[in-house]
Amino acid sequence: EISECLVGSEMCIRDSPSIQHVKGDTMGKQSKKKGNFLTSAHQALQRKGVVTTVYLVLRLLVILVMVAQFFNRNFENVFLCILTLVLLLLPTVLERRLQIDLPNTLEIIIMLFIFAAEILGEIQAYYTAFPYWDTMLHTLNGFLCAAIGFSLVDLCNRHERFSLSLSPVFMAIVAFCFSMTIGVLWEFFECAMDQFFLLDMQKDTVISSISSVLLDPTGRQRPFAIHGITDLIVVANGEQIPLGLGGYLDIGLLDTMNDLLVNFIGAAVFSFLGYFYVKNRGKGRFTRNFIPQVLSHRAHSEEASDTAVSQEGDAQNFSDPPSRTE
Repeated sequence: EISECLVGSEMCIRDSPSIQHVKGDTMGKQSKKKGNFLTSAHQALQRKGVVTTVYLVLRLLVILVMVAQFFNRNFENVFLCILTLVLLLLPTVLERRLQIDLPNTLEIIIMLFIFAAEILGEIQAYYTAFPYWDTMLHTLNGFLCAAIGFSLVDLCNRHERFSLSLSPVFMAIVAFCFSMTIGVLWEFFECAMDQFFLLDMQKDTVISSISSVLLDPTGRQRPFAIHGITDLIVVANGEQIPLGLGGYLDIGLLDTMNDLLVNFIGAAVFSFLGYFYVKNRGKGRFTRNFIPQVLSHRAHSEEASDTAVSQEGDAQNFSDPPSRTE
C-alpha cells in the first residue's frame, strides 16, 4: 500500500497542473529569447548594412582563397585563412562582450586591416611586391591601437559601473603608451618566430655600409666602418656562396626600427586627435568615427527583472501542493 501511494503521488506530481504550467512557461521563455535574438540580429543587419556587406564580401574572398590554397596543398596558408575568418569576428565579439557599439568606420577599417595583413600581405606576397605595404600597415596599426587604448579609458570614464575621471592629457598619454606597447610586443613576437622557426617576419634590408666594433683590428672597442659594399659572400660547409644582393644583408634591425617609428607616428596622431575630442566632447567629427559608445543597460535590467519575476512564479508553483483527485 505504501509503494502504491508513493507511485500514485509520483504520478500525481508528474501530471500536476502546476508542473505543466512551469513547463509551458519554460518553453515560452525559450521561444521568446529565440525571437528576441532573431529580432536583434535583424535590426543589427539593418542598422549596419555597410558593415555587414563588407564582412560578407571579405569572408567570401577568404573562403575562396582557402579553397585554392587547399587544392595547391599549401596547408600553412589554409591555417592563415582559418585564422583570418576567426579574426574577422573580433569586432562583433567585442561588441557583445563589452556591451559597446563600435562605429561603422572603425569596424570596417579593422576588418580591412586583417584582410590586408593576412591574405594580401602573407598569402599574396604584397609585403615583397610592394615595399611600403608593411610600412602602411604598421602606421595604421599604431593609429588603431591608440584608438583602442583611448576607447578603453574613455569607456571607463563614461561607464555606469565605474567612478573614474581622467583628464584629456592623461587619456592621450595612456592611448599612446598602449599603442607603443602593442607595437613592441609584436616586434618581440616577430623576433621569436625568426629565431625559433626561421620565418623571416623581420624583413631584411640590403645596405652598402656597415660599422662595428667587432671589425676593429686593435680590439679597443672602436667602430670600424666599411663603405661601398657591392656584394656579400657567405661561407657555409666549406663553400663560398655569393649572395648577389648588391650590398650587405641587414638582419631585420632596420625593419624593426622602421616599424616602431611608423607605429609611433600613428599613435601620436590619434593621441593628438583624441585629446581634442575629449576636451571638446562631441565636436570631433573625424575622431568620433573611432570611439565606441557604451550601450544602455536598461534593456539588460529589464530582462533581469523579468527573469527574477518568472523565477519567483516558478518557485511559488513548485511550493503549491498538487491537487488531490477523489
